[in-house]
Amino acid sequence: MATGGSTPERESGPTALRIVLGSQLRRLREAAEISRADAGYSIRGSESKISRMELGRVGLKERDVRDLLTMYGVDDEDAREKFLEMVRRSNSPGWWNRYTDLMPDWFQDYVGLEEAAARILIYETQWVPGLLQTEEYALAIASHGRPELVTPEVRRRVSLRMQRQKVLARPGAPRVWAVMDESVLFRPVGGREVLRTQIDYLLSVTKSGPVTLQIVPYPLGGYAAKGPFTMLRFSEADLPDIVYLEHLAGALYLDKLEELEIYSRVFDRLTVDAETPDRTRQMLMKRRAEL
Repeated sequence: MATGGSTPERESGPTALRIVLGSQLRRLREAAEISRADAGYSIRGSESKISRMELGRVGLKERDVRDLLTMYGVDDEDAREKFLEMVRRSNSPGWWNRYTDLMPDWFQDYVGLEEAAARILIYETQWVPGLLQTEEYALAIASHGRPELVTPEVRRRVSLRMQRQKVLARPGAPRVWAVMDESVLFRPVGGREVLRTQIDYLLSVTKSGPVTLQIVPYPLGGYAAKGPFTMLRFSEADLPDIVYLEHLAGALYLDKLEELEIYSRVFDRLTVDAETPDRTRQMLMKRRAEL
């Protein structure tokens, strides 16, 4: 018996695999007409545990999945082994595992999803988006612009950000469409030389490659959106689009259809209000010449 749904590609990463597998388990349970409570009881757990598994919010244990597949009527050994192999892959640590002491759980999930995204839509009001920052620019932000605060931990945080950027250089890199406020170009993060180098980098990554950048000019800044956000879109059918909103104490992940529609419309409005990519490059060159 097939497990249903498309088989996730290896490049999807453990976080995406966990979500896809959870979705497939939900479909199998519903097809077998078994309640979450009964499924939970069969693996010595609760209805809440099944819910978390199906949402991809917890790791999947092979023993639990094996028991659930039996309960759901998946008897074909080849199908079971393929499913369990994906479970093992979903539990393998991502490259960011060595930085877990620096990252709260909610951000580890984001990094994993960012790795799996096919498109990344970003709106930023204060800084150059993290995926497009130079190391010196990121270091200035992480140390609050104070060189005496550049500790080994701060350098590791910046190293994590630089590692995240490697997603843009891999085969099949996600397309990044970033919109940022014009004020970012006038905020002297790290000083004139750091800002000049940062602008050079933006000119480089927008010349070729998977990055589109638009700048919202001062007169239109702040109207379409109240604050920065990121929208992740995936090629896997089982992965819904996700809007990521970060705040001082954590982050929000929005995936309800009505929420996604609101943010999709806002991003569309931002791209209309913003200068075109070509005009944006002209603005970058003009600002660089002023520094």
